[in-house]
Amino acid sequence: MSKDSQWIAGINAVAASLEHDAEHVREVLIEAGARNPRLTEIEETARRRGIDVRRIALQALDGVAGGLRHQGALARYAAARTWGEDDLEALVEAAHGRALVLVLDGVQDPHNLGACLRSAAAAGVTAVVIPKDKAVQVNATVRKTSAGAADSVPVVRVTNLARCLRDLQKSGVWIYGLAGDATTSLYATDLRGNVALVLGGEADGLRRLTREHCDGLVTIPMPGLAAAGVESLNVSVATGVTLFEAVRQRLPA
Repeated sequence: MSKDSQWIAGINAVAASLEHDAEHVREVLIEAGARNPRLTEIEETARRRGIDVRRIALQALDGVAGGLRHQGALARYAAARTWGEDDLEALVEAAHGRALVLVLDGVQDPHNLGACLRSAAAAGVTAVVIPKDKAVQVNATVRKTSAGAADSVPVVRVTNLARCLRDLQKSGVWIYGLAGDATTSLYATDLRGNVALVLGGEADGLRRLTREHCDGLVTIPMPGLAAAGVESLNVSVATGVTLFEAVRQRLPA
């Protein structure tokens, strides 16, 4: 297989790729002789969209899957363009003073990353920044959860997140980190212009060095949190709330 493509495995994952991002599906493999109606539906959908479909023996399908749980269905998916930190400055400049960058500091759960990317695409973000280490990367599960957003939003992988934040500041971007112990409300913060919103991982939130490179820390007011016995919002939920507050502020008066 080309390094520019990857296999997506499983009935739900393949069906989702055909529904939400069929233009990136290159071919579909179905288990020969399988009578699962959902496999038939996947085959019919792929053929309607002009995508090559092959039925192959289970043993051959297992070999292609390479250990992935395929449930009788695989899709060869064109890999998204790889964006590096050298691309970030140009992306910000192209936004003409209205860049909206989402920075995720160590998100580990692929479902959370996928959901964050979906919100980012809906909010029209300029780019999503993720660390190359100690964080989940864009994989088949992320693609499935993101419903195509993993390929429609520039995902910039960086080696050194602190350095990346410094470079963003040099490009005229104001950086706000979301922290539960912050005293400034998200809703009292000006999120127009060039802005980067930084959210931490599921377990520990923002790392110390990341916090130190933010221009300010903000919090989402949650008056019912203590009564509900919940410590904080899920990172994907917090991402949606934060991004769409920025979208609200940027709407024409």
